[in-house]
Amino acid sequence: MNILILGAGGREHAFAWKMTQSPLCKALFVAPGNAGTAEVATNLAIGVNDFESIANAIREHAIDLLIVGPEEPLVRGIVDFLRQQSDLKKLKIVGPTAEGAQLEGSKDFSKAFMARHGIPTAASQTFTADTLDAGLAYLENHALPIVLKADGLAAGKGVVIAETLVNAQDTLRNMLGGQFGDAGNKVVVEQFLRGIELSLFVLTDGKSYKILPEAKDYKRIGEGDTGPNTGGMGAVSPVVFANESFLHKVEEKIVKPTLLGLQQDGILYQGFIFVGLIKVNNEPFVIEYNARMGDPETEVVLPRIQTDLVELMVATTDGELDKLTLRVSPQTAVTTVVVAGGYPDAYQKGEIISDLERLEEVTAFHAGTLAQNGHILTNGGRVLALTAQANSLENAIRRSQNAARTVQFDGKQYRKDIGLDLIRYAD
Repeated sequence: MNILILGAGGREHAFAWKMTQSPLCKALFVAPGNAGTAEVATNLAIGVNDFESIANAIREHAIDLLIVGPEEPLVRGIVDFLRQQSDLKKLKIVGPTAEGAQLEGSKDFSKAFMARHGIPTAASQTFTADTLDAGLAYLENHALPIVLKADGLAAGKGVVIAETLVNAQDTLRNMLGGQFGDAGNKVVVEQFLRGIELSLFVLTDGKSYKILPEAKDYKRIGEGDTGPNTGGMGAVSPVVFANESFLHKVEEKIVKPTLLGLQQDGILYQGFIFVGLIKVNNEPFVIEYNARMGDPETEVVLPRIQTDLVELMVATTDGELDKLTLRVSPQTAVTTVVVAGGYPDAYQKGEIISDLERLEEVTAFHAGTLAQNGHILTNGGRVLALTAQANSLENAIRRSQNAARTVQFDGKQYRKDIGLDLIRYAD
């Protein structure tokens, strides 16, 4: 079958890499893609929010299956738009409608959804510019630290953990004052939960589901989880502190109620649900939902999946996931993300990447790269995700870190402690 993947990051390269391993994959396209996807697929110079051009590409290349990688086109309604095209009725799409994508697109929506369906999460209230005074008063009477979240999509920058009342109140004023544009028209103020975080990934066809391998990612730029948040500096799967008992609690208290809640609310959801979790005193709580796979978690989750990925995607769109068996490698996967100098603030593009050919025992997933004049250049903040698999966490860490040391470009940065905090749990 002919397959199109929307997106340009490491997540999309990982999907493309995995799908080319399937005998069902006849032709593969990525829009817009990067230098890595160009090695395994045909890149199309189309933006992920250019719905008309996407529809035309689907027609031109006789696409049978569409995978939507990033969140923005889902929240904007790419699935709804394509479903309205009378000549694309047979197109198989992995991704929720705009209504389902509101699990990620609106923090207020997801909080109300969890409250309605009894899903454990931090206590919260939502405020707007019209209720700013009530919000400021609410903060005065709330324990610190406290979490403030812009309601809409804010490129991963719309969450602040305020340690002081002054910081909390200033943050609320700024968010409601237009700091994040329309994304901050509502602000969710929620209780701070103290625990350890992980991510769980669910694939659902609207009725049945498969729980994919869990992962832990590393958001902050600096070692020891210091400095500003990024899109993700690395990830590990499996997560050693998520034992069978804990994951059973997650399935019973979160996964099943979430899927049942979608059905009760009349939302047909066919695609991935990323459940951001925090483990508090051995109990799971939902921090957030995403309506797609995470990045860089995809780069450690997909390499561990042994079931044909194209088969899984087709079963998702056909409502037949219950007919497949999910096979997962017992090996540990670790990815180290190599980023541009200055990231996550202003950073350089156009630096020549060298020594990729020297990499051993890893898969190099391209994130922000561009092929030009015989060179591969940096073209984003996150440049490469270097994934290693091994029979132990320590060996996977070593291989991934060796690769991060090997690859070269001016201004290169990476964290040298990815996964090290988990070794104590593994012992």
